[in-house]
Amino acid sequence: MSNDNKNKAAAETTAPVSNFLRAIIDNDNAAGTYKRDGMPAVITRFPPEPNGYLHIGHAKSICLNFGLARDYNGVCHLRFDDTNPEKEDQEYVDTIMDSVKWLGFDWQASAQNGGGNHLYYASNYFDTFYAIAEYLINAGHAYVDSQSPEDMAANRGDFSRPGVNSPFRDRTASESLDLFRRMKAGEFADGAHILRAKIDMASPNMNMRDPAIYRIRHAHHHNTGDKWCIYPMYDYAHPLEDAIENITHSICTLEFQDHRPFYDWIIARAAEGGFFKQPVPRQYEFARLNLTYVVTSKRKLRQLVEQNIVSGWDDPRMPTIVGIRRRGYTPESIQLFCERIGVTRSDGWIDYSTLEGCLREDLDPKAPRATAVLRPLKLIIDNFPEGENISCSAPVHPHHPERGNREFTIGKELWIEQEDFMEEPVKGYFRLFPGNKVRLRYGYVVECTGCDKDENGNVIAVHCNYFADSKSGTEGSANYKVKGNIHWVNAADALEAEVRLYDRLFTDANPDAGGKDFMVLLNPNALEIVKAYVEPGMKDVTPDTRLQFERHGYFVADRVDSVVGKPVFNRVTTLKDSWGK
Repeated sequence: MSNDNKNKAAAETTAPVSNFLRAIIDNDNAAGTYKRDGMPAVITRFPPEPNGYLHIGHAKSICLNFGLARDYNGVCHLRFDDTNPEKEDQEYVDTIMDSVKWLGFDWQASAQNGGGNHLYYASNYFDTFYAIAEYLINAGHAYVDSQSPEDMAANRGDFSRPGVNSPFRDRTASESLDLFRRMKAGEFADGAHILRAKIDMASPNMNMRDPAIYRIRHAHHHNTGDKWCIYPMYDYAHPLEDAIENITHSICTLEFQDHRPFYDWIIARAAEGGFFKQPVPRQYEFARLNLTYVVTSKRKLRQLVEQNIVSGWDDPRMPTIVGIRRRGYTPESIQLFCERIGVTRSDGWIDYSTLEGCLREDLDPKAPRATAVLRPLKLIIDNFPEGENISCSAPVHPHHPERGNREFTIGKELWIEQEDFMEEPVKGYFRLFPGNKVRLRYGYVVECTGCDKDENGNVIAVHCNYFADSKSGTEGSANYKVKGNIHWVNAADALEAEVRLYDRLFTDANPDAGGKDFMVLLNPNALEIVKAYVEPGMKDVTPDTRLQFERHGYFVADRVDSVVGKPVFNRVTTLKDSWGK
């Protein structure tokens, strides 16, 4: 291949994949839609509500919003939509910030784009929200409604029946303004009044039937303390936040498509009042991530935690970002996954194996190799010199000889996998059985001579003899042709370790669909804890180190429970997809 073709192939490999959002941005940039002095032409935002832990679906939004800003030399804001103090907490703020950084993104703008820390809170705009609400009242676009919540819901109508105007809809602006100010002053109990936009109770779009924009909540706020006892509704605050921050492309998931008319309406009314200048933000919707064998409902994830089905929000079986991080996934693998699944306007399902495939693709060239025996069975080499341990070596990585070798020993007693011995072999079985020869990987060829059993007939040890001239890497090894090749660790110096074998949390590919009870679809084999033996070099492994246990898959030293000298390993994924096979 010529250098020109190589460069072309490299460019095609690394260039961002086009999608409808990139096409919109390209058109806007060509038209100069958001050409404003001193500001980037692309300003996006990731706006989580600090009422829970982020999950894999949020990772798609993070990669999309921060990725677009990066690729177009723009800025992405991290903004907390903290308008509901009863469900929000500083703990969630902290973990969200940590998760975004772990995924490889930052809200610090480059010097090229003006620099600055683009971390924002909706609560910092509460005074502006309130001023806009007063303007809406005075302009005849909002009123205080004093119906009970039950009457309000009944009068809202449904998809086949238009809503009914509130008996308080024609309140004068002065009366509504007085009540609104008294709401702010704390004169009324929660639910006594509510501020609503005055739009159209007969609209076919339920979100335009005089939506609530302020409610009374006597609740302490993590950022503003007890300054406020009225709080803006999300659908009211969100578009105003975008406009205040000069967002260009407000990107959200498809469930907000029906909310877009109100998004446009509220920004337009505020612009009429002189609060914003053109151009104002536009909202665009993309399909959320639907991943098989996963639930992403915050309520259901909380149920798993509170009922102790899992050990916490960072349990490696959880689809939370803190969970998949502890499981052993890498930021690069998540970014690759989000790039690979693409961005569309149509909902669809992504098979979990796609996520695992991206992880394998990322870890295969990186992860050092090691040996672990997960279900140990003693192998005794009867003719091996008593008390002698002979040095062996294996590459740290088979495709990167420059990374050197790892050293270990072989002795008279070894640990092998239970499945590597069969007293009466089935057809096609080439591992240990009486009379058969196999190679001990990186060691010697041995011939099985028999086994020991306990009083219940269970095999507790296997016996063999070795051939001293068959050691791997020596000239004599070529004289032995065997079909079986098994791995092992030396019982004399192997390190005992706890290994946690994680699998998918649910047995059903769509545990959250069709009214199913997801709690009865839990996979009883989602976690198995075994006492394993690993090669002695593993004693120096630090938490969060990822590696491949040859034959078994990719593992990580648990970032919480693992310590140097006493490792705890989590299986991240197997070497190949074998689910349901």
